[in-house]
Amino acid sequence: MKLTYKPFELELKHTFTIAKFSRTSTPVMLLQIEHEGYTGHGEASMVPYMGESHQTATAFLQKVDVAQFKYPFDFAYINSYLDEIEAGHPAIKAAIDIALHDLDGKMKQQPCWQLMGSNPALMPVTSFTIGIDTLDVIVQKVKQAEGFKVIKVKLGRDSDQELIKTIRSVTDVPLFVDANQGWTDRQQSLDMTYWLQEQGVLLIEQPMLKTDIDGNAWLTERSPIPLIGDEAVQRLPDVARAKGVYHGINVKLMKSAGMYEGHQMILKAKELGLKTMIGCMSETSCATLAAAALAPLCDWADLDGPFLTTNNPYVLPEFKDGKWVLNNDAGLGLKG
Repeated sequence: MKLTYKPFELELKHTFTIAKFSRTSTPVMLLQIEHEGYTGHGEASMVPYMGESHQTATAFLQKVDVAQFKYPFDFAYINSYLDEIEAGHPAIKAAIDIALHDLDGKMKQQPCWQLMGSNPALMPVTSFTIGIDTLDVIVQKVKQAEGFKVIKVKLGRDSDQELIKTIRSVTDVPLFVDANQGWTDRQQSLDMTYWLQEQGVLLIEQPMLKTDIDGNAWLTERSPIPLIGDEAVQRLPDVARAKGVYHGINVKLMKSAGMYEGHQMILKAKELGLKTMIGCMSETSCATLAAAALAPLCDWADLDGPFLTTNNPYVLPEFKDGKWVLNNDAGLGLKG
């Protein structure tokens, strides 16, 4: 078993702004694990506000003993082993997990989606994300989203309604909204949910601070559209805590430490009667395919990473009618 990795800077098409942060690129670690003539590919997308970097990822990888990855892989054990090395670091843990799943699929000659129990026919449409920007740029971004069946809009500032009205002046496609913890007043937030419903919004991610459990629960009880826990839901134990606070959860592999725990989170959410969404950070085709393997198990998908970047080092997977198309290639199906 051999592990290799290299740092990569993923450049964004536009400055990406959410309620409290902006960036023009995302540090990524591209990773490979080789075994018996097969190579598994993984990726860590480390958005700065999550606290990981090329430096922290390198330091963590230097502590990893690849002799622990015995085949056939025990993913529950591997997940625990990586957590025992050091707490946190979910993105670089995800890179290892994704590479091992890709490797597992190739050695079994099965696609990852099949190993996850997904049905490609149930693939949900994925949204195209529009960050906070000037109104002129917002219009340009909406035009770039042509062909997508859903647009996701970043909100969380005083200009929220103006931004939505601008989008509605040029398109009537359904919308997802992500407030990124930007709302603070309960009644104003509730009024906003009703207004957004009138504008064709299907769901709202993380409306209030993740620490404001009572506020989010109050809003969820009254909102006419589903509210989805995002920043509040990182790893598996967070899923049970989301019950009664949100209508559903957003699973991101860069938060869940990879496909194994992401899958466990989806199953747990279903058991608790929570809706499920699978999302992404700024990612290449590698992590996108890993998440797409789980997407048919979810109610909604937001897997637009490769469309928002300029230097994806891999081939763009097939995308048709607003959906990722899963093929029968072994492993992730990644082509580079």
